[in-house]
Amino acid sequence: MTTGLFDLAGRNALITGSSEGLGLAMAAGLGRAGACVILNGRDQSKLDRAVEKLKKENLSAIGFAFDVTDSQEVSRAVSEIEDQFGHIDILVNNVGRQRRGPLEKLTDQAWAEVIDVNLTGAFYVARAVVAGMIRRKSGKIINVCSLMSEVGRETTGSYAAAKGGLKMLTRAMTVEWAKYNIQINGIGPGYFLTEMTRPLTEDPKFEPWLTRRTPAGRWGDPAELTGPVVFLSSDASSFINGQILYVDGGILASL
Repeated sequence: MTTGLFDLAGRNALITGSSEGLGLAMAAGLGRAGACVILNGRDQSKLDRAVEKLKKENLSAIGFAFDVTDSQEVSRAVSEIEDQFGHIDILVNNVGRQRRGPLEKLTDQAWAEVIDVNLTGAFYVARAVVAGMIRRKSGKIINVCSLMSEVGRETTGSYAAAKGGLKMLTRAMTVEWAKYNIQINGIGPGYFLTEMTRPLTEDPKFEPWLTRRTPAGRWGDPAELTGPVVFLSSDASSFINGQILYVDGGILASL
């Protein structure tokens, strides 16, 4: 049977930025596939609430607060996770940050924050986790990219730069780490309905523009990311490396 290809029982999955939104949805999907999910964020109380939500489904979940932009904190956290809960089999670099504004008016701080969270943080966490994967010659790394890995929009320049960099970092990781039986890929979400994006659905200009621009004619549901993340975390993707799977309702296929 092919169902065993997607079974994640006995595997530990660390998902950064997963106390809410798309990160929590992907964590839930991995948990339902059998993985023990390790949620991450900076607010322990939010993590605790997210863990309780997953445990109500009888999923195996823990919360671990750390800041992905602090390399020393990342190294300590990964060591503690591995000491307390065992090795990390799956890493989903999901945490992200957006600071909108015209490039010519963007402050140094706003630029650095977006690059640090979306790109440098992914590097820090992957670097800390991959050491164990190399030793075991096994692992999955999934970098959550974006439509902005391929296209730009006004006022999103720093985010596009970061997510474009993350796409290429995914490929650089593949070139260096695939030989250790580690599969590194990306997921590129389109526009998904979350609490963060809800104001856009109420924008009388943006909402109709987006639904017309998207061939599927609608926003994505966060649950629709669970299949792709389980696939890329499972044995079903054992010879897929360096790819970005865009989950966008067809936006990138259409002019």
